[in-house]
Amino acid sequence: MSVSSMVGLFSMACLGFWSSLSFLKEGCCYFMEWELFSVNSVGVEMSLIFDWMSLMFLSFVCLISSMVLYYSGGYMSGDMNISRFLYIVLGFVASMLFLILSPNLISILLGWDGLGLVSYALVIYYQNEKSAAAGMLTALSNRVGDVAILLSIGLMMDLGGWNFFFYVGAEALNGNLALWLVVIAAMTKSAQIPFSAWLPAAMAAPTPVSALVHSSTLVTAGVYLLIRFSPSLAGTLISDILLLVGCMTMFMAGLGANFETDLKKIIALSTLSQLGVMVSILSFGGVSLAFFHLLTHALFKALLFMCAGSIIHNVSGSQDIRTMGSLVSRLPLSVMCINLANLSLCGIPFLAGFYSKDLILEVAFMGPLNVISLLLYGLATGLTVSYSFRLVYYSLSGPWNLSCFSSVSDEDTLMTGPMGVLSLGAVVSGAALSWLVFPACFMICLTPFFKLLALLVTVIGGSVGYMLNMASESCNLKSMSTYGVTVFSGSMWFLPFLSTLGVAPSGLILGALYHQISDSGWSEYCGGQGAYSSLSGASKILQVIQENSIKIYLLMMLVWMGGLLLF
Repeated sequence: MSVSSMVGLFSMACLGFWSSLSFLKEGCCYFMEWELFSVNSVGVEMSLIFDWMSLMFLSFVCLISSMVLYYSGGYMSGDMNISRFLYIVLGFVASMLFLILSPNLISILLGWDGLGLVSYALVIYYQNEKSAAAGMLTALSNRVGDVAILLSIGLMMDLGGWNFFFYVGAEALNGNLALWLVVIAAMTKSAQIPFSAWLPAAMAAPTPVSALVHSSTLVTAGVYLLIRFSPSLAGTLISDILLLVGCMTMFMAGLGANFETDLKKIIALSTLSQLGVMVSILSFGGVSLAFFHLLTHALFKALLFMCAGSIIHNVSGSQDIRTMGSLVSRLPLSVMCINLANLSLCGIPFLAGFYSKDLILEVAFMGPLNVISLLLYGLATGLTVSYSFRLVYYSLSGPWNLSCFSSVSDEDTLMTGPMGVLSLGAVVSGAALSWLVFPACFMICLTPFFKLLALLVTVIGGSVGYMLNMASESCNLKSMSTYGVTVFSGSMWFLPFLSTLGVAPSGLILGALYHQISDSGWSEYCGGQGAYSSLSGASKILQVIQENSIKIYLLMMLVWMGGLLLF
């Protein structure tokens, strides 16, 4: 089944990419609409839009999904429920495709809710306590965005319809509360501050799911929605808030990844950092830049997760980078691919990430950027390179650890084949897409310092990240002397604790009090249990009466005669 699904999705990816190039060349767009029914003169329609942006994103989602399904055939080969897993993943992809092609808030809600529901089923796939807790955090965090979409649907009814393409950029939507609610929904789906805690927790899902979720589907849905609503965001208070939130998110995620030891969580935090980059550049009106980075990031991030899954699969399921080391001599193909993806993530020149990330930084430096955002951009870029080189040192090129077995190898072609395809994308997609998406060049006018700042920060961050970890092998760990700052930086600024321990105890205490006083008290006695006791007692009496016993009939005759004599 995985092969047939992979072939179908790959064919759809090729067709979508060819169609997007045709639409981009012709400058055309197809809008399809079916009116289902009308409520108070407002039509409820099912709408689809086919333009170059939706079709290109659709082709990338189908390409990565096809590679993930093929990869799952090797990674999940020993699983008893692999058919169920593949069906859930296909439902996840279908929800994302429906969201991409929907220009209508009501039809978007179907794909939006479908992503939330299926992501919960995937996160709890292994059915243990940790997965259940992570799935509940993921579902409830995304539920905030679902409620915001529902409220925005109610508010947009005043505009006369839910096809937001007709109102985006118009005066009717500017400053509307519905626009604020859409932005909140996008922030929850893309895990921006203060909704960031669920994204690392979602790593409880199988690694092929992580490769799909964190590259092109769930977390990118919020950024894609902001891209569609971007004409109404330019020059408003919302854009200023998005700039600050995006910069803080990418700085917080980069800082946390430098203290993390779980391989998959490090990559998840790097996804969070790149989402912050996309959201922050959208505040400048850089729609094409954000979309460009969305596509290139999808390719090398899916590759990064696949390589991490290959390593975890071959070292007996261990995800702690401290138990790895010197994998380059045992897993050369996986190590080559993960280094390629890491370098692309860091923005090393002429790889895919360089073309989008470097252009974003230069446009941001050229724009009306305040000092705080400039510092956060620089620090976040340096931290990205720092944790990438830290990952390289601990797991790939550092000293050999006992947890790595000498028998591991890259022999499973079901896993290495998709990695090879995505490696090609991580190398050439940046240059190819820059020619396609930007037929006219950007005019970048910067001083030599700002022009070289991104490269300078990259070199400094990589050197610091690698050298500090080399020093920690032979010296005392300096971070223990500032334990409070270390815990604060490494725990995503306490957001996971605030999202769980900060919210759950009060609700649980109130629930226990209500259960004790009301549900198990008088409401239970006078409600369900009381009615049950009364009805069961009356039914027992009726049953005794209906047993045709002569004793009962004589007793009833005596009672009636006594009653007649008394009255």
